[in-house]
Amino acid sequence: MMHRHNQLQLTLPLRLILVCAALWLGIAGASAQYAEPMMSQYYELPSFYNPGAMGRTDFIRVRAGGRLQWVGIDRAPVSVAGVADMPFKIGKRRLATGLALQHESYGLYRNMTLGAMIAYRMKFLGGTLSPGLRIGLLNQSFKGSEVYIPDDDDFHNPTDEALPTSDVGGNALDLGAGLTYERRGFMAGVSVLHANSPTVRFTSDGIGSGAISGSRDGTPGDTPSSPEGVKNYEFHVSPTLYFTLAGNIPIKNTLFEVLPSAMIVSDFSDITGIATARFRYNKMVSAGLSYRYRDGVALHLGLEIKNFYAGYTYEYPLSEISKASSGSHELVAGYSFKLDLSDKNRHKHKSIRIL
Repeated sequence: MMHRHNQLQLTLPLRLILVCAALWLGIAGASAQYAEPMMSQYYELPSFYNPGAMGRTDFIRVRAGGRLQWVGIDRAPVSVAGVADMPFKIGKRRLATGLALQHESYGLYRNMTLGAMIAYRMKFLGGTLSPGLRIGLLNQSFKGSEVYIPDDDDFHNPTDEALPTSDVGGNALDLGAGLTYERRGFMAGVSVLHANSPTVRFTSDGIGSGAISGSRDGTPGDTPSSPEGVKNYEFHVSPTLYFTLAGNIPIKNTLFEVLPSAMIVSDFSDITGIATARFRYNKMVSAGLSYRYRDGVALHLGLEIKNFYAGYTYEYPLSEISKASSGSHELVAGYSFKLDLSDKNRHKHKSIRIL
């Protein structure tokens, strides 16, 4: 189950929709969910989805963005993602390192990931091949104290044993790996995040971790290792496969470039993706369109001044979500700078004092 593309029946009362969303907790062990937001400006955050995409320039590169999804719907997903990476050398070996983080809320759920990455860049078939690894922490939490099940004709029982009634959460080890290949303005990459299938387990008393024992199907239940009356829950994230393509095609005798890109995502039970076509003028101003499979179309605007980047995306939903939402908004900004700690630049400043 992918929370990005659930086809909500908007003819139902919104409170009923939110309750159904909350019930995901009870079937989390059998349903896969993405732990990363699918940013429309994925092309500006390549190492966020693939650790092998680090170190593509000589600069330290920082990017961060936020996404307000389905504006107008209460408790719709709100996402923040950031990544920073830098190249370095050990002898003649070219490497890169970086950090990736994200935080997302949707309904009564919160998830956060933080990962450290490293990549090795090598010459291969006239281009550059770069394998990368990512190791980090996955945190999941659920605001059980805010669960509300209306007691009316639709719900005769205002409680549900499948849902905790207190705020619960836990952590788990999160691993990923990726590979990219670049040549002559073209890049292709494949990566797997959550490769170890992290499962966060927590109990109804609010204590949780990746090691707490619980029911394997994700439903609550008493276990011999749990105190009497304490139920166990779990949130499972399946491995997620990302396949990315990006290009830079100059238009001859002009200052224009075509910047096509695409990202295909699968949790091995379902598949989705985004395809984007942008035009850039004088390496400064860019604009384009994208299509998110079964979800929406988006307008992209970007501005690059020296080493600063700012981009905005408006996405209009094509599903029934459009009956309740005016669309999604996304903003990404970043800066690139070069850090040179060599001896020749260490004392490059001049003093105006006369000794």
